[in-house]
Amino acid sequence: MNVITKSIQLPDGRTITIETGKVAKQADGSVVLRMNNTVLLATVCAAKDAVPGTDFMPLQVDYREQYAAAGRFPGGFTKREGKASDNEILTSRLVDRVLRPLFPSNYHAEVYVNVMLLSADGVDQPDALAGFAASAALACSDIPFECPISEVRVARVNGEFVIDPTFEQMKEADMDIMVGASAENIMMVEGEMKEVSEQDMIGALKAAMAAIKPMCELQTALSKELGTDVKREYNHEVNDEELREQMNKELYQPSYDVTKQALEKHARAEAFEKILADFKEQYATAHADLTEDELEEKYAMMDRYYHDVERDAMRRCILDEGIRLDGRKTDEIRPIWCEVSPLPMPHGSSIFTRGETQSLTTCTLGTKLDEKLVDDVLDKSYQRFLLHYNFPPFCTGEAKAQRGVGRREIGHGHLAWRGLKGQIPEDFPYTVRLVSQILESNGSSSMATVCAGTLALMDAGVPMKKPVSGIAMGLIKNPGEDKYAVLSDILGDEDHLGDMDFKTTGTKDGLTATQMDIKCDGLSFEILEKALMQAKAGREHILKCITDTIAEPRAELKPHVPRIVAFEIPKEFIGAVIGPGGKIIQQMQEDTGATITIDEEDGVGKIQVSGPDKNSIDAAIAKIRAIVAIPEIGEVYEGTVRSIMPYGCFVEFMPGKDGLLHISEIDWKRLETVEEAGIKEGDKIKVKLLEIDPKTGKFKLSHRVLIDKPEGYVERPARRDRGERRPRPERGERRQHNDHRERPQRNDEFHEPNNEPKDFSDALDKMDF
Repeated sequence: MNVITKSIQLPDGRTITIETGKVAKQADGSVVLRMNNTVLLATVCAAKDAVPGTDFMPLQVDYREQYAAAGRFPGGFTKREGKASDNEILTSRLVDRVLRPLFPSNYHAEVYVNVMLLSADGVDQPDALAGFAASAALACSDIPFECPISEVRVARVNGEFVIDPTFEQMKEADMDIMVGASAENIMMVEGEMKEVSEQDMIGALKAAMAAIKPMCELQTALSKELGTDVKREYNHEVNDEELREQMNKELYQPSYDVTKQALEKHARAEAFEKILADFKEQYATAHADLTEDELEEKYAMMDRYYHDVERDAMRRCILDEGIRLDGRKTDEIRPIWCEVSPLPMPHGSSIFTRGETQSLTTCTLGTKLDEKLVDDVLDKSYQRFLLHYNFPPFCTGEAKAQRGVGRREIGHGHLAWRGLKGQIPEDFPYTVRLVSQILESNGSSSMATVCAGTLALMDAGVPMKKPVSGIAMGLIKNPGEDKYAVLSDILGDEDHLGDMDFKTTGTKDGLTATQMDIKCDGLSFEILEKALMQAKAGREHILKCITDTIAEPRAELKPHVPRIVAFEIPKEFIGAVIGPGGKIIQQMQEDTGATITIDEEDGVGKIQVSGPDKNSIDAAIAKIRAIVAIPEIGEVYEGTVRSIMPYGCFVEFMPGKDGLLHISEIDWKRLETVEEAGIKEGDKIKVKLLEIDPKTGKFKLSHRVLIDKPEGYVERPARRDRGERRPRPERGERRQHNDHRERPQRNDEFHEPNNEPKDFSDALDKMDF
């Protein structure tokens, strides 16, 4: 084995090791990356040839976490890893978005990158290492690839930037950004923040670049040592340069003219399609000698070449004349209209429309039982704020069936979730779910989701800390030119044909989330800062449109929203509320119709009571309050007779608390039996707590003190002072077993056969010493 190992140190002294040549040697490239006890295996395989007719980069990136890595069993019936979790999909997308632009534009062979988490102790975060491992595997292969990249997570902890922070450090962070870059250029940014400034974000990107550069240099050195810096030869495109030149010459000006007309999306697409269709028809007429197969081959080339013509026309029109596809200025936002409560029954709903992009978003409020259980390898927790994003085909006018949720939908929904989640109050008792249905799309639908989500949350009465808006920015910059244009609120075509897709969300006080994909080389921090500040102005404009529609969250929830009351109880009472086997809490729910949940957090019991109406909630709260209340001497309670004894009855005067109502304390008159007073099990009776025995904690109750004393009633004489106890005489020798003496008769007034007295105080009162 030719095992090669290389290492690099992070700024805090932790070491990352890359090893190749030991495992997975049949892959085109493979590495094992290790940092402390976190170990990842990354492999890459590429087909030798492209599938005929392929004109795109068929790249598939899969990041998977093995439960064995953390010493855990997978959940579910089969007890094995199944489909990728949302976390795995999101990590795969982060790696894909950095790698994809760096494959040659004419390379169309299928490439599969797999990254597996093999070991993790829950200290270091493995997703931040996946991009480094994937690029290193490519560096160890002969697959054509422009240059190595790496990814790092940047967090700001106590004002300091930390590279690849631990899970523990993240608890104190106010910024969490993943950055992917080559040694020279930023390629991808995604993350969330707690209302930080644009300058703070730029500082984080600079810290990331400083850490990524040596990682890329390590891969370059590894590639040279293995000899894989010389890549395989390929020929995946057949080109006709004469045809390309002809199309540039004849179709550029007509395309430029269409660009300047500021047509709407479908009209513009039809105009561009007509230009190409007319050219194909003329070409076929002029080349009648070509066979049908030869003509089809030429048509495929025309489709590729015309894409470049469209791209050049759109870019030059913006750079030279400042005219965009829809006629706007570079910093102009499309017309916006908003509406809240368009639907009667959802707890909150809204429509947000910006140009040709529209989101219908609903908000649903639920109880703690509606929380989402996250059961990932390194994260087992509950989420109380959910956001789901749907992108049906009709929103772009496509005639095709709607299938399951794709990776794109998961990624776009996650970005909107990150932008909004920090503005949900931590003490808000409801579980919150937003669902964004994209009804039209031409531009950033994820940012429309953020805006519509803010409207729906406020319409539902969720007391958001601050409203959030979002915007997507673009960039046009040709290589070798100083001239560039930053575009606000980009169209779909401007995203597709441009050099940057940069989304930011934020409140009036700072950024809450961002996502950026760079498609050009040499994005300077000067351009980045301009884009950020232009985005801030755009967000503020959109935020005003939102607050003009609904200025603040509704003061009251809608009538059909389930009501929830949350409060805390001492930890020691949790068991009493739940009861053995959940008997007490289940009975309370059955009696009141309310739903009760209880959890222990931070040394206290946190209770949520929800119900269909106020009466059911109040009844449940009263029962819980009674359980956790401390009995007070002198207080009057309404209790339930639980059992009858010859000497009295036991009354449950508070949930789980029984006291003795002695026969002498039932009525002012003398009773021979409890039944004589008409008391039976299950009866309700008012009692007063007279005494709590300091040693045993037993409760002494009275009913008679709550009723009027009969006229002429004579109190029994008080018990005489017993004085000092006489010394006990010597017992002498023990009596023989047959030496029985007659024992005194028991006083049946307070003793019964086989029943020890439950409370001696009343019995002693009746004895005459």
